[in-house]
Amino acid sequence: MQMDKSVSLSLWCEEVEDEQSHTDAQAPGHTTGSSQLRAAWDPTVSGHRVIQRLLHVEERYMPSMLYITLIQRDPERREELAKWALEVCCECGCDEAVFPLSVSLMDRFLSASLSIPVSPYCLAAGCILIASKLTECDNVTADTLCAAAEYSFQTSSLREMERVILATLRWDTAAVTPQDFLPHFLACVEERGDSEGELLSTLRRHSDTLAAMCACDSRFLGAPPSLVAAASLNCALRGLGNKGPTQLAVMGEALAELCQTDLAVLQCYSDMIEYALRQRLRSGLQQGPMEKDEEVENERPGTPTDMREIDF
Repeated sequence: MQMDKSVSLSLWCEEVEDEQSHTDAQAPGHTTGSSQLRAAWDPTVSGHRVIQRLLHVEERYMPSMLYITLIQRDPERREELAKWALEVCCECGCDEAVFPLSVSLMDRFLSASLSIPVSPYCLAAGCILIASKLTECDNVTADTLCAAAEYSFQTSSLREMERVILATLRWDTAAVTPQDFLPHFLACVEERGDSEGELLSTLRRHSDTLAAMCACDSRFLGAPPSLVAAASLNCALRGLGNKGPTQLAVMGEALAELCQTDLAVLQCYSDMIEYALRQRLRSGLQQGPMEKDEEVENERPGTPTDMREIDF
C-alpha cells in the first residue's frame, strides 16, 4: 500500500508535563509525588457529535427524583460530605475530574440505597478512591483517605465500602459530569473568535470552580451536568467583564443550543449560580472578617461576581 506523500503524519508523542501537577507534587502534603503527563487537546474528539453522545448518556447517571426531593428537604448532611470530599481532593492534589465524579458516585449510591451508612465519611472516601482510580494514573491511596478522615475508619473498612459501592452501582462508574462538557463548550467559544490561550485557560479554571461549587450545593442536584457546565461557563464569561451585552447574548444562545435547553432556563441557572456565589463570598467574609479586611475594603458594590476579584 502506497502512502500519499501529501498527507502530513507525525508519530511524535505530543504529551506534555502538566506544570500545575509538577508544582503540586513539590508542595508539602502532596501525596501523589509525581507529575502527570497530559495529551494535547485533539479537535477531532470534539464537536456536536460528541456533545450529542454525552447528552444522550448523561440522563443515565442522574439520581432519582425521590432522592433529590428528600435531599433538598434536608441538604445539610449531603453538602457537608460533598465539601469534605472537595477539601480532601484539594489537599491530595487530585485531578480536577476526581471531585465531581466522586460526588456523582455518592449521589447515585445514596439514590439507590436511600440510607446513609454508619460511617458517612467512609462512603465519601470510597467514592473518591474509585473516582481517583478511574481518572488518575497515580491514584490517591486508602491510607491517605483514612488519614484525611482522622482515622475514623480503617483501610479494611474503606476497601469493603469500595466493594459495596461498586456492587450497588453494578460497576457502572464512568458517569458524565459537568467537567466532561466544559472542554467541548470552550471549543465553541474558541470557534467564535476567543482563541487567546490565556483567556480560555482562565475561563476553564473559573468554570471548573463554579461547577465544583454547584456539586456542593444541593439546589443544583437535579440539574443535568450539561446545564450546569453551560451555566458555569456563562457565569464565567459574565464575570470576566471583557464582553459587551450583545456578545454575551450571542454566547448564551450558543450555549443553550449546545446543551439543548431553552435560553431562559440557562439564564435562570446562571443567575442561581451567581446568587450561590454571592452567598458563599458573604459567608466567607462573615466567618473570617479579621483575616479578610482587605477583601471587605476592596469589594465593589453591585459587582460581587466579577471573576477577576475572586481568589480561586
